[in-house]
Amino acid sequence: MSLRRGGTLCLLLLTTAVLCLRPLSAAPVSVRFVEGATHGFLVLRTVNGVLIASGDLLQVGRRGQIESRMVFHFKDRSVFDETVVFTQQRVFTMQSYHLVRRGPAFTEDTEISLEPASGKYRVNTKARKDGQEKVLDGTLELPTDVYNGMVITVAKNLPKGASETVHIVAFTPTPRLIQLELAPAGEHKVLIGELAKTATHYVLRPRLGSWLKLFATLLGRVPPDSHAWIVTDNEPPAFVRFEGPLDTMGPVWRIETTSPRWSDDPRHLNEPG
Repeated sequence: MSLRRGGTLCLLLLTTAVLCLRPLSAAPVSVRFVEGATHGFLVLRTVNGVLIASGDLLQVGRRGQIESRMVFHFKDRSVFDETVVFTQQRVFTMQSYHLVRRGPAFTEDTEISLEPASGKYRVNTKARKDGQEKVLDGTLELPTDVYNGMVITVAKNLPKGASETVHIVAFTPTPRLIQLELAPAGEHKVLIGELAKTATHYVLRPRLGSWLKLFATLLGRVPPDSHAWIVTDNEPPAFVRFEGPLDTMGPVWRIETTSPRWSDDPRHLNEPG
């Protein structure tokens, strides 16, 4: 195939993919469990269990809205800082989204902001190799079930055994509106101290559509499935683990809840990081 014909094919695929990004009919997820003030402690590990960052989940209510922030501080001084503001009057509705990824743990420094009501977005990137900076801004037409930074909250509110399909905006760094299917995939026993609990395993599967998936494959940018585990023995449900990338095409990492430990407790002095 000639370069000209190859370029024409890629342009055709890109045009078709962009058309596929138009919002589909969608409904926001119903609130079953109201979110409130929370301060949780998190760790970030590789899939092999190596600790790479420690962090916090900080959640407060302000003026009828919930502000939820997840921040990780890496051993190499990288920072991942994600904040989402949402309302929960009968259904969950995202009001704003802000993300900062900075440091050598990521391919480039990135700052993203998104306002679903207006559809306005802004993406600032700075390349790691040459320091080149780029700015993208514009407006997207978004459905009411866009849930960047809220996927775990949505999963906790699904009825037992139920699946749901919502939308997220994937920044590559160009924004792409994609469907995300949340589907239960079995149950696992987990231990809280010595107490056994049941966690529902959810698969979080991007639904790209045939044309967009083909285009993503050509670019080598097909996002992988992610996984979440929610303890569902009692109400309210509780998050215990997430596995997936924190960057659109980054490595798969594992987020887990953790408990504080005393730095002077001899039982913990030789524990691995």
